[in-house]
Amino acid sequence: MDYQNLSRRLLLLFVLSTISNSLDAVDVCSNTILPGSKGDPGERGDEGDQGRQGKTGPPGLIGLTGELGSKGDVGRTGKTGPAGEKGDQGAAGLAGPSGLKGKTGTTCDCGRYRKLVGQLDNTVSKLKNAVKFVKNGIKETEERLYLIVKEARRYREALANCKLRGGSLAMPKTADTNTLIRDYVAQSALTRVFIGVQRGEKEGGAVYADHTPVRNYTGWGLGEPPGASTNTSCVEMAGTGVWNQVECDVPLYYVCEFKRTRRGGLPSVL
Repeated sequence: MDYQNLSRRLLLLFVLSTISNSLDAVDVCSNTILPGSKGDPGERGDEGDQGRQGKTGPPGLIGLTGELGSKGDVGRTGKTGPAGEKGDQGAAGLAGPSGLKGKTGTTCDCGRYRKLVGQLDNTVSKLKNAVKFVKNGIKETEERLYLIVKEARRYREALANCKLRGGSLAMPKTADTNTLIRDYVAQSALTRVFIGVQRGEKEGGAVYADHTPVRNYTGWGLGEPPGASTNTSCVEMAGTGVWNQVECDVPLYYVCEFKRTRRGGLPSVL
């Protein structure tokens, strides 16, 4: 008989008996019971009710750019804008083809037509001069018209030009006429002009352009009384109305005077 194995078996029975007695003495509901092994998963429960709305969270990240949409319909036409700047002149076009040859003209009496055209040219020239005369501005009295010609000429040239226009260099024979011409010169922003007065050699003293003597006139400037005369001494009127001697070869503007026509109109020749 193997006493060693028997002893081992007895010791094991004693231990098991002790453990069994200890388990019987422990309360089944006691927390001192050791946990058992994990059980099998149970069935999934029903879905619960929706909870209360929570607070608004922070904005999310910017999403990706979406695809380009389709092209919309054409909108209404707007108001017409301002005109643009003038463009550059275009290049010259190609020369066109020559025209057809015309028919041979008939012989005519051209001399009569040339004469008629010449008369028309003369009439047009007179009309142009009349328009220029009026545009330049005139001064007038009941008997005469006065015009300042703003073309510097020497005395004799001015005398001839006024005569060509149908008048003469202005001859202020009264104080009123002298004042009218003086104001005319001042309004034209001029300082001096030729008038139709010259120092005569044979007559003595001063004479007008019509060769009548200047009598009883006191409008001479200082140091300019009538005295010894010379052929080269002409007379100018200053913007103040004073008369002064001046060399005849000095180019100056000048004043022409014209007699009124019977109907009181402009001179027939300007």
